[in-house]
Amino acid sequence: MKALRLTNEYFVNKWPDPGKVTFVGKERPSNLWTRAVYYEGLMALYNVDKKKSYYDYAVQWGESHKWGLWGGTATNNADNQCCGQTYIDLYRIDRKPERIRDIQACMERIKNNNKVDDWWWIDALQMAMPVLTRLGIETKDTGYFRKMYEMYAYTKYKHGDNGLYNPADKLWWRDKDFDPPYKEPNGEDCYWSRGNGWVVAALARVLEELPVSDPHYQEYLTDYKDMLQALLPLQREDGFWNASLHDANNFGGKELTGTSLFVYGMAWGINHNMIDKKTYLPVITKAWSALLKDCVHADGKLGYVQSTGKEPKDGQPVSFDKIPDFEDFSLGCFLLAGSEVYKLKK
Repeated sequence: MKALRLTNEYFVNKWPDPGKVTFVGKERPSNLWTRAVYYEGLMALYNVDKKKSYYDYAVQWGESHKWGLWGGTATNNADNQCCGQTYIDLYRIDRKPERIRDIQACMERIKNNNKVDDWWWIDALQMAMPVLTRLGIETKDTGYFRKMYEMYAYTKYKHGDNGLYNPADKLWWRDKDFDPPYKEPNGEDCYWSRGNGWVVAALARVLEELPVSDPHYQEYLTDYKDMLQALLPLQREDGFWNASLHDANNFGGKELTGTSLFVYGMAWGINHNMIDKKTYLPVITKAWSALLKDCVHADGKLGYVQSTGKEPKDGQPVSFDKIPDFEDFSLGCFLLAGSEVYKLKK
């Protein structure tokens, strides 16, 4: 909890105005996906550490954007829909209709059209699937669940040549550019750590709320368990996972975001009695201890963060002191992980 508070305080002090635009190469509004992932983490922290300041900071963010989406309600881009996860969480605390007006209008339109191929990169699963799940719960409309599966299945089985999921290795290619015949320098398939981390997080966040009676619940659960099983032998001796999961020599080294998302997914699984505690707790302990020891600066800044990108080589090299292009999404991943690890102690 000390580390979670410290790292969050560093960020809030750096960004006292949650509505302030970001500028990395170009100006972007602060409801972009990187900031939305931070707020996922902040809401997870709020759930275990009920500080009013966390809630107020998130509400100010939503209000600064009039609870809107970058690209408006017509956007099909999952990145632009990610903010809806926190908007819905805040609506559940104070049921003001304006908080979910735009995200519901956007996803209602998506639910009712025939397009199923918008999630062409696996990061999109984490950005949008929990939004559809939450709206299905709030509206009691299973059409959101149906649409979510149609889009998930297209990504899994159709994008690229035969889908972005490899059932042999139980891992995902980031997009069609990385499915076979693409190979890493050592001849292995390219499985990007953070990309697979997004899928783990997506499945955990969907399974947390999706009714067990949903016809596709078991498939999500199987994919989630299979992925975690595949990750076990890939953990580094120091507790981290490499950016390239099957090629330790292709920019191998400590990296926070993928590791944090795997910790989040595993700790969530233990907390929800989905996976074997005896098997996974030592893995979580080793990884979380490494994150605390090697990544957290004394002032709360985070190190060993790979910048935005789509593959192991992007944003390299990472180091303890290198500041990534965006600092928000990495903190979101760290807060998600830490909040679940904190629950393990209870």
